[in-house]
Amino acid sequence: MNGSFIQNLGRVYGLYTGGFLVFILLMAILEQMGVSAATIGILFVAFTIAIYALIGWLSRTMQVDAYYVAGREVPAVYNGMATAADWMSGASFVALAGGIYFGGYGYMAFIVGWTGGYVLVNSLMAPYLRKFGCYTVPDFIGTRYGGNLARFVAVVILVVASFTYVTAQINASGTIAARALQIPFSYGVWFGLLGILLCSMLGGMRAVTWTQVAQYIVLIIAYVVPVVWMSNAQGFGIIPHFSYGDAVHRIAELEAEYGLVKAAEAIPGVAVLTTPHNAPGGGMDSWKFVTLAICMMAGTASLPHILMRYFTTPSVRAARKSVAWSLLFIFLLYFTAPALATLTKLQLLDPTLPTAIIGHSIDEVMALPWIQNWSAVGMLAVSDQNGDGLLQLNEFFMRPDIVVLATPEIAGLPYVISGLVAAGGMAAAMSTADGLLLAIANALSHDLYYKIIDPKADTAVRLIVARVLLVVIGAAAALIATLQLTGILGAVAWAFCFACSGLFFPLVLGVWWKRANTQGALAGMIVGFLAGSAYLYYVYNGGAPWLGIDHLRFGMIGMPASLIAMVVVTLMTPAPDEETQRMVDEVRLPSGETILGSTH
Repeated sequence: MNGSFIQNLGRVYGLYTGGFLVFILLMAILEQMGVSAATIGILFVAFTIAIYALIGWLSRTMQVDAYYVAGREVPAVYNGMATAADWMSGASFVALAGGIYFGGYGYMAFIVGWTGGYVLVNSLMAPYLRKFGCYTVPDFIGTRYGGNLARFVAVVILVVASFTYVTAQINASGTIAARALQIPFSYGVWFGLLGILLCSMLGGMRAVTWTQVAQYIVLIIAYVVPVVWMSNAQGFGIIPHFSYGDAVHRIAELEAEYGLVKAAEAIPGVAVLTTPHNAPGGGMDSWKFVTLAICMMAGTASLPHILMRYFTTPSVRAARKSVAWSLLFIFLLYFTAPALATLTKLQLLDPTLPTAIIGHSIDEVMALPWIQNWSAVGMLAVSDQNGDGLLQLNEFFMRPDIVVLATPEIAGLPYVISGLVAAGGMAAAMSTADGLLLAIANALSHDLYYKIIDPKADTAVRLIVARVLLVVIGAAAALIATLQLTGILGAVAWAFCFACSGLFFPLVLGVWWKRANTQGALAGMIVGFLAGSAYLYYVYNGGAPWLGIDHLRFGMIGMPASLIAMVVVTLMTPAPDEETQRMVDEVRLPSGETILGSTH
């Protein structure tokens, strides 16, 4: 992994993409020759994980700069792809379309918040943190505000937010592995973790970066192909993004015809369709939409594993450009998600399509292979609640997290497309889990162990500590994921709210308000994080939400508390010294040397 590799990136990833397309073609030929669906699913997942592991092995390093920030030599366009893969988590790939499928219009707030957050990242954060020259987010907090206490508090918040997020990714990888490999979910989780550790353990940020570029190529092909195929089959053309409005209207008609009512019997772990697909509403619905979008935007700009990606570019200018590339690559998937949710729902509801199941006999529906396959792993259920022998809309239960994974089977596409989607979902979950585990392990090894506990530790010891932490944290996250405390989207929303409650204002004001001092930052981080966490505990344990702010939006409590505490305490205590204030002024200049330089 030297200069020649960087110069030949286009050729390397061009060959990789061509090879992947040839592999898909080979799987299609094997399917035609009669190879079983189970074998094709296993080959897809095994082949892609083997490629990622190979990249991780080739990227192994014992250099601190390469391990923590990929040697700061990642070109903007490839950093954009790696960031998009880092960002396109199991929540984006696996759960987002499922959220829109079951929750309708309101779940579009996730898309608005997650893309809008990159505007905040570009304008408020990324270039300035790159100019600062730090390795981690707590590194910036500790150096900007001074003192190990501020660094330690930032590490705690980072670990809580990232750990919550990584459990969702391992949950997603377990869901995919359970179906593709036909194993129980609890085993699938550990299989997913093994793949994640193979990618990140030996090469740190360098291995994760080049693996994530490869993973982005897989996940975007896997996400777009089924949507284009379904759209063409349903008569909406090969670019459904602008033409699926008719499908939305058709769904509204069918929902009115079938009737959306509460289910008489809840089936654990699965959901029933009770929310209209296209009902923007007003009043409290609009308020909930806006508050969820705000939490996701601020969380995007606070999440350490995303901000870390911009430490890897060669310059401040490249950091800005890579944010723009990130937005483009992310847009490709997010623009497709609502179309996927809509077309998949139509496949099940529209009686003119051969794949429709609503209104058909229960026995006929239960005989469908895809119904049997997903029921066998506990992710789908059918219940004849009124005893008429026909499947009503509120008698079909499905985990929202499987909508995308099940779409090819629902639409009657060749199984090779199901294998492709499974590989894409695994790539999405693994790429984000890699980034998150690295963010946690790097913060603990660099900011806690090296900066606070043992400042004299040599390079080898620091990297061994980072790798041991990677394994320990991954295993703990897999253990929590097996408990399935909340759905994938719910866990991700919590992670964003933890991050923005504790880190958003200390990071923003650290760049834009040179008067901000250590005491103010500590107050902002501690008060915001504790206020948000206390509110989550209150609501999650049955407390009545204030102003419609539920457990997905507790950042709306933490952020104001953080801002007020930080500003009040800062103004009540002495200003930072002249050197710190000059450093903050220097951070905002786009040119010049990085603040921390090469001695970091």
